[in-house]
This record gives sequence, structure tokens and C-alpha cells, in this order.
Amino acid sequence: MPAVETAQATTNTDDVRVIDWPGEYVQSLDRGLAVIRSFTGTSGRLTIADVARGTGLTRASVRRSLHTLRTLGYVGSVDGRFFLQPRVLELGYAYLSSASIPVVAREHLVRLSERLRASCSMSVLDGSDILYVARAQTQRTADVSVGARTPAVATSMGRVLLAGLDDDALDERLDAVDQERWEPQRLREAIGEVRRQGFALVDQELVAGQRSVAAPVRDVTGRVVAAVAASDDASSVTLEHLRGTYRRELVQTARNISYGLAARG
Repeated sequence: MPAVETAQATTNTDDVRVIDWPGEYVQSLDRGLAVIRSFTGTSGRLTIADVARGTGLTRASVRRSLHTLRTLGYVGSVDGRFFLQPRVLELGYAYLSSASIPVVAREHLVRLSERLRASCSMSVLDGSDILYVARAQTQRTADVSVGARTPAVATSMGRVLLAGLDDDALDERLDAVDQERWEPQRLREAIGEVRRQGFALVDQELVAGQRSVAAPVRDVTGRVVAAVAASDDASSVTLEHLRGTYRRELVQTARNISYGLAARG
């Protein structure tokens, strides 16, 4: 049976914040969370200067946030370098314990992975990235952990999630991409194709030798709330097989997860 993970990591907020209650906004909390997020994708041990560069905050503000987080047990430090403590997982667990999506998806992903002998994942859209919230993995594909983030435009799941946005929200996401690497008009055309056909296929765009196909998971209103994907080594699956058997199995699994979410209300 493939190894299965469900998310135990925090999610990021968008870079642009809409403050609905200006009088209730706590800037110090915002800064503290930004400091925690600054450790994402790093070696794990950062100086105050490193965090200041990553967040755009002053060193004084970073110092206060780090020492507060250390006092609370979320951060540790050795020789002037700070690192996250396991306690930060509690922040993500609060979300997971109240979220239906990973719970409903888990067994469906296991069964799909066993049928296809491929790695299967679920993700949600978080800003311009996708966040992996569940995964059933085989040894043939790249090792991706639950809680990992990747650019939405580069993945089949990301393109499915982007296709589920309205045009204004989509434009906002595409305007933020690295235009030297990703040409926005080509991305719009690719996402338009996803909207028409109901699935996305990506061939070795993010990881050399990896192919994937993804389909949307919808809530009771029809809104796209997550995406599921099957990925495999390019030497093990042809594009025709990906568009055929993989796609059919994946679309049905996405529907079954959607039905499960509806049943849970």
C-alpha cells in the first residue's frame, strides 16, 4: 500500500491583505506570522538579518517577534541562529481537525494510487502557490511532502485550481508570476483549455521526467475547492495513457471526493 500523508502544516495568507475591520487589526500578530512563514523553503536556521531580509521587516521588529516566539515554544535558537520548533504544527492541526477535505480524500487517494500504481495528491490554492494537503506516494515519483508548496502555474493541480477562479482573481494571480519564466498569455490559453476540457495535463514542466494529470474537487455549490492529481515517471506512462486511463480514473475519484464533501455538509 502506498505511503499516505495528510497535512500538518500551516498555510500562508496572500501578500495583499484586505482588512475588513481596521480597528481590530493587530499588526504585531501579522509580523509574528510573517516571521514564521519566512522559514519556508530555507535551510531551517536563520539569523535575525536573514529573517529581516525575507520579510521586509526591521531587525528590531524581527528580534521582538523571534524572542516572543521562542518564549512561547514555537522557535528555538543556537549561536544566534533561529529555527522552528515542532510546536508550530499545532497551528496547522487546528485547521486540519476542522477541515473535511483531507479526511474525505485520504482513502480515495490510496485506492486510486493502488489502481494506477502512481503517486496521487490533493492540494488547495494558497495565494499564487498550491499547498499539498494529502498524498499517497509511490517510489517512482519525486518525493513531495504534505505541507509543501509549489507555484500554481507550473503544476496540473495548480492550473485546475486557477481555472476555477473568476477572471479578475485569475488575472491577479497571473500578474504576479515570474514573467521571464512564464508568459502570462500562454498561461491564460492553457488555463482556458483546462476550463473547456475539465482537467489539466502537465508534461515535465516543473520536474524533468515527471508527468501529471489533475481534476477539480467541488463543493455543493459547484465551486472548485481543491484539486487531485496522479503523477508518474515519463518513462512509465505515455501521454496517451495519461489522457486516457489516468484521466478517467482521476475525474471519477474527484467526483467521489466531491460527493463525500457534500455528504459531510
